[in-house]
Amino acid sequence: MEALFGIMTAFGLSASAGLNAYIPLLVVGVIAHYTDWITLNPPYDTLANPWVLIVVGMLLIVEMLADKIPAVNHINDILQTGIRPAAGAIIFAASAHVLTNVHPVIAIICGLLVAGSVHVVKSAAIRPAVTATTGGTANIPVSIAEDVLATGVSFLSIVTPVLMIVILVIAIALIIWAFWRRAHRKRQPVS
Repeated sequence: MEALFGIMTAFGLSASAGLNAYIPLLVVGVIAHYTDWITLNPPYDTLANPWVLIVVGMLLIVEMLADKIPAVNHINDILQTGIRPAAGAIIFAASAHVLTNVHPVIAIICGLLVAGSVHVVKSAAIRPAVTATTGGTANIPVSIAEDVLATGVSFLSIVTPVLMIVILVIAIALIIWAFWRRAHRKRQPVS
């Protein structure tokens, strides 16, 4: 059961890294440093080092500010294209420590794929659509919502990984239902 929770935590944290690379790193580092909820194995225990936490915190502030400035946010997304999947790979491998039979390369690939997928959806589909439909006025609230979501997902992935997976399954089902409904509505003639 602990292995299953480890997998759920790893997937939740790497998905969070796809929205914001530094939030899950900071959440895991702070929780590992100040509590016994997470025990990071070497070399990932470096995330709990106070100096690393300070650097990640400063990078988080820079990333959050850049993501709130129109036009700069798109440049930031381009720059984050390599950083977010890498952070997802690191956090997946670090949080999946209970899986002793999984090769670290597989954990890194899973983290890259999950964080990279979330990042691509965010930066190539959602954010451009928000910018185009609102003239950029909704970018700041959407960015704040992404930061809150990344923080909540990171925390819930550690504290209650089962609840996080249930929420994720419900969210995916709602998205699929919305797309199905939209496609079905387009096929019906207007009366």
